[in-house]
Amino acid sequence: MPEATSDSGPDNSHKEGDVPGSTPSGGSAVTAPAAESVAGAVQLPAWTKALGWCGVAGLIYLLICAVSIISRGFAGLGSDAAHTMFAFAAHPWVGLSVGVLGTVLIQSSTTTTAIAVTAVGSGALPLQGAIPIILGANVGTTVTTSLVALTFIGDRTEFRRALGASTVHDFYNWLALLIFFPIELIWHPLEHISGTLTHALYGTDWLPNPAHFNFIRAATGPVEHGVIHATSHVSSTLGPLFTILIGAALILVAVRYLGKLLKLLMVGRARDVLIKAVGRNAYLAMASGMGVTVVTQSSTITTSVLVPFAGAGILTPAQVYPVVVGSNLGTTFTVVFAAFAGVGQDAKIGLQAAFVHLIYNLFAIVVIYVIPLLRPVPLYCAENLARIASEHRWVLGVYLGTVFIALPALVIVLVGVL
Repeated sequence: MPEATSDSGPDNSHKEGDVPGSTPSGGSAVTAPAAESVAGAVQLPAWTKALGWCGVAGLIYLLICAVSIISRGFAGLGSDAAHTMFAFAAHPWVGLSVGVLGTVLIQSSTTTTAIAVTAVGSGALPLQGAIPIILGANVGTTVTTSLVALTFIGDRTEFRRALGASTVHDFYNWLALLIFFPIELIWHPLEHISGTLTHALYGTDWLPNPAHFNFIRAATGPVEHGVIHATSHVSSTLGPLFTILIGAALILVAVRYLGKLLKLLMVGRARDVLIKAVGRNAYLAMASGMGVTVVTQSSTITTSVLVPFAGAGILTPAQVYPVVVGSNLGTTFTVVFAAFAGVGQDAKIGLQAAFVHLIYNLFAIVVIYVIPLLRPVPLYCAENLARIASEHRWVLGVYLGTVFIALPALVIVLVGVL
């Protein structure tokens, strides 16, 4: 199957054969000195790595605790109060905007999605209300990589290359949203397919039942009870609210520092895997992007690692494109994992919400990337935005401020508040 191609090379001032690290076939056989000059890996002592991996284990434990804490907080609110919290997001367009804007503000789609999945698993948020939030979070996470490209703004050529590679993630996710959000509103395929999958697998040997994960409850019990005890001294309404806020803050801290720590421990190997895979085959690059994202727990890390290589002209946006697609899928496994921390009568539907995220990104890959018709669209949009923004830098500020902040905020105010 043909790979996505780019009309513009890494640098218009060079001929194709002069591009650093390029191969005659148009690949990206990056030499070691070139790679090291762009993003050198820090060699850590063995004892530092050991402490680092202990920290990773501790942060994963904290993530599971945080999910359990939020679940207890929603349970403490009672069904009426819990549903009132999400009443403003009942409208699908408001939920979508909450997902986009919330992810932009906290810079973590995993946090936004995990909170939505936990709310569903606790019975506080219906699945239909969570789906737009999940789809919006998928878009909101792309803004971070665009901000990374701003570090090259001093050089017009490097800025164009870096921005083209970073915003291909934006336009891929916007295109997926444009296709699947209206379809979901009308026919609800994500809800139906995820429900069928969960019903078929739940409680079978193929898929563990979260309700049987008693050891998770035992392991998270001390932290969970400590937070509940600390918030029990206030009113019956404020106590659970504080519990939910503490759990959300712990998810944010766990995901943020888990990403930073894994980046420090893995970025050298992850970078080598990505760079070696990018120029060989688009689907190998996609698989590498997915694998690295599963390991680092962050699609932002995966895509941001490649932006300096694109800015230096070593990689083209077309070569970064399949890695971005794979990272989108890889980030869904974190939320599926978090869903297993939920227990109780609504744990099954919480797991279904996590499957929505997974199925959505699988469908996006098939419709946008595997089928050649739509594959060039995100790349075309990204390269043209990069070309225009490199000549008129204010265009990028207008783009980011409008689509990621102003427009979602306007929808929330006009539809959800007024």
